[in-house]
Amino acid sequence: MLTLRRILCPIDFSESSRQALIYAKALSSWYESPLTVLHVCVDLPVFEMASPFGHSASTTVVIEESQIAERRAAVRTFVWSTVGADSAEIVVREGTDAKDEILKEAGTDGASMIVMGTHGRSGIDHVLLGSITERVLHKAPCAILVVPPHAATVEPGTPAIFKRILCAIDFSTSSLLALSRALEFAQEADARLTLLHAIEFPAALREIVFSTDADVDRLHAAAEAEYLRRLRALVPARARTYCTVATRVNEGKPAREIARVAAEERADLIVMGVHGRGALDLMVFGSNTNSVIRNARCPVLVVPTPRG
Repeated sequence: MLTLRRILCPIDFSESSRQALIYAKALSSWYESPLTVLHVCVDLPVFEMASPFGHSASTTVVIEESQIAERRAAVRTFVWSTVGADSAEIVVREGTDAKDEILKEAGTDGASMIVMGTHGRSGIDHVLLGSITERVLHKAPCAILVVPPHAATVEPGTPAIFKRILCAIDFSTSSLLALSRALEFAQEADARLTLLHAIEFPAALREIVFSTDADVDRLHAAAEAEYLRRLRALVPARARTYCTVATRVNEGKPAREIARVAAEERADLIVMGVHGRGALDLMVFGSNTNSVIRNARCPVLVVPTPRG
């Protein structure tokens, strides 16, 4: 059975963070996991306190305690009006970078999962996926459930039991870790789990003089059969006792095929692995995971590869 030691849900009072909080509370209730609701004060008026030695590098930013108390009360009201949760721990941090404070709390709190939306309250950055969410995704030490802008809204009290799960597999270490998490969710809910691998055949293949359409078709069929075999081999026989597993191999760009299959199968959860460490990984992240989140109609669970 899947165990979530603690769930961390950052909020900024936006509708996006309200929906994320509903999912976080539902997961907390189902898995009997402690829930921490975090708000980072980055928009309050501040006072600068210069170093007595006159070094500008030592300047610190101070927010009045009364402002923190007011914001904590606002968070408590937001949580109560959204999910009626009186058992959630409320943490209010002050800082200049919300991403850093979220990651710090996740590490200090020992979070197993971060649940967050993508639209914040301010600026174009939040319209474009959400700069804070995107940066947290790159660095998070644990899985992140992202509630994208087009995800169907859910009512408070809805069980966070995902019944139709899509897991993207490219046979990398990160995608195999994602599969492990997808199987845990699927077995918990007796759900249907679809494993999807997308093949990108080069367009130039059909332009090779010595290749006929029949040659290309045979190549496609052979590749599809091999990848289907590999997908099926990933699923332990015992897992099929507790959930239904299907495998699909599609031709096309991964992000596009993931979004298309998720819509076709009415998935209520997409699970993906991501490296998110080196420059190349971040480029791949931007072209795949990022794109999926932008277009998904359901939450996306991003499972990072542990450092080291």
